Amino acid sequence: MLRIPRHIRHFKSVLATGLVLSLPLSGVGAQVTTGSGSTVPLPVRPLKVVDVAFIDTTAHACTDFFQFATGAWLARDTIPAAYSSSGVARDMGDRNELVVRSVLDDVLARRASLPAGGTPRKLATFYGTCMDSSAAESAGLTPLRPVLSAIDGITTRAALVERVAELQTQGIDIGFRFGPEVGHHDAVHYVASIYQGGLGLPDRDYYFTKGPAADSTRRAFVDHVARLFELAGMPNGPEARSVAERVLAFETSLAAASMTRVQQRDPAATDHLLSVAQLRALAPHLAWPDYFRAVGQTTSIAQLNVGMPDFVHRVDSLVADAPLADWRAYLRYHALAEAAPWLSTPFVQENFAFTSRFTGAKALLPRWKRCLRASDALLGEALGETYVGKTFSPDARARAKAVIDDIRAAFGERLRKLSWMSDSTRTQALDKLAKMGEKVGYPERWRDYGKLQVEDGSFALNVMRANAFEWRRTINRPGAPVDTTEWSMTVPTVNAYYDPSKNEMVFPAGALSPQTFDATADDAANYGSLGGSWAGHELTHGFDDEGRHFDAHGNLRDWWTPADSLRFTQQAQLIVNQFNGFVAVDTLHVNGRLTLGENIADFGGVVTAYDALQRALARNGRPGLIEGYTPEQRYFLGYAQSWREHTRPEQLRTRVTTDPHAPARWRANAPLMNSDAFAKAFGCKPGDPMVRPPELVPHIW
Repeated sequence: MLRIPRHIRHFKSVLATGLVLSLPLSGVGAQVTTGSGSTVPLPVRPLKVVDVAFIDTTAHACTDFFQFATGAWLARDTIPAAYSSSGVARDMGDRNELVVRSVLDDVLARRASLPAGGTPRKLATFYGTCMDSSAAESAGLTPLRPVLSAIDGITTRAALVERVAELQTQGIDIGFRFGPEVGHHDAVHYVASIYQGGLGLPDRDYYFTKGPAADSTRRAFVDHVARLFELAGMPNGPEARSVAERVLAFETSLAAASMTRVQQRDPAATDHLLSVAQLRALAPHLAWPDYFRAVGQTTSIAQLNVGMPDFVHRVDSLVADAPLADWRAYLRYHALAEAAPWLSTPFVQENFAFTSRFTGAKALLPRWKRCLRASDALLGEALGETYVGKTFSPDARARAKAVIDDIRAAFGERLRKLSWMSDSTRTQALDKLAKMGEKVGYPERWRDYGKLQVEDGSFALNVMRANAFEWRRTINRPGAPVDTTEWSMTVPTVNAYYDPSKNEMVFPAGALSPQTFDATADDAANYGSLGGSWAGHELTHGFDDEGRHFDAHGNLRDWWTPADSLRFTQQAQLIVNQFNGFVAVDTLHVNGRLTLGENIADFGGVVTAYDALQRALARNGRPGLIEGYTPEQRYFLGYAQSWREHTRPEQLRTRVTTDPHAPARWRANAPLMNSDAFAKAFGCKPGDPMVRPPELVPHIW
């Protein structure tokens, strides 16, 4: 697909195995059985959904609940050098990656005996070529030379368009992003679409923000581009820097026509269905028939969704007027930047030196982790198919699904009781809820990798081949029925998402293990974590400031009465105001408008899962105190500890601009500040920092 769904729980793409591990509740280890029958120890401390050892008993729950729930852990935590943060995501990811590594090492050891052309053999070759660091050092830039030579050979505008198309099919982000997506107004069919892209800095704002820090970042970008050019053979010094300056100027022109992330939050703002004739009128200098042919588009395209018409027009003007030398420099930089992590050490180190400005990481991840994550990103279902059948627990899947179904029922009850919503809107909201799909664990049908080419030799070339395979797999989807079985996140991912175009929630198996969920844990803990910050969160995305614009079938349609829409917007503004007041890092405040959807989802998740817990307690009976806490207290501890995170300031600064998710402290605290149930559970009083004045408390879901 062109884009992953907008609404994902923020765990920064940390890989997990897609497994529910049988980790003991006490002790320090576990083991997994590999395909060859051997067992691999997992020397890690088991995680708990609620861990009282993390609680800072010197803090007051009614002052800063995040500090209370996680402060003891924060006080002793040190972020490992290779990470931008530590916490739940790293803990779950590190544990699960040990299992994934055992699977990959096992298949690699058996590679010679595996059937040629089979998926396991391809997976072994892919991972093996990545792990072969000696080959990467010996090859240097050699794998990329044909690509660079082709770029250097661009001497006409027609050749430029064809080269742009070819590079896009190899996974290089240049100019605009083209591909299929679910139709906004016909959600049962795919439509071709075009969106903005092609920037080397994390966001368009980096090109225009004023001040010494922003100036330093742009200078560092030019230095980085120049250094890559020098490593690729351009003479050191003024020439490389002069060409790098032109790349910055070129990208600044693209950025000037790019929509901000806040602007993109309005689905209507990126909904522009055009005919091919209208596309040609918008961008007459792009030879669209030649472009479509070059990217492998063989089916007829009647219409396209041009998400950002101004951006496409800007690219067209650059195709017409920008010097071809500037285009060659721009394409050359992006080809080098895309391949750099998989080339020889000087390229790898330069790539890390630049990206670490935004992450704060102090060292590279071990090679096996980098290769493992690349395997998951590009051959995720090949990896999932190999191991999920061995280690994913059907019982845990059923228990997790029961919690999710309870959340759905509780949200329905809240809808029925909403005083501000009219019956007309309520009827359609309940219909959307009833039709909302859910996928738990893993796909029912695994991807066919029969047409994927993987070869011995350069891993950088195998990455290009894997990207080209994925491009070919989907490029001719426009007009075809939507594949409702497909997942937009791999099974080994510690994350979840809601897709408004399919009206479905998806929970990969990688998320369904402690600390998120434990089939042996008490209901209060599981409902606080899996129920509140996962299932309730994703479900509420269907009714947040973006999701509410899509109907039960995934079509972009206004099904709200004007009065209800106004009431929703007024209540949502209270959440915007609340988050605008929070400091993310240094003097930088959270952007309440950018983070609104996630903040609504967090609030909806907390209140809905709490209702579901009360239903479960009424059904199953109330336990006594567990580790000194009531069910209600353990519920809120489970919720807050699910956001346990310690993040480097460099990463926080980047996220203020780029991330629709607020920092973990505020995701834990803010919804609870608006909760009477939380105040009652911990005896908080009006005037306490964790209790907001009633007139500032939103009443949405």
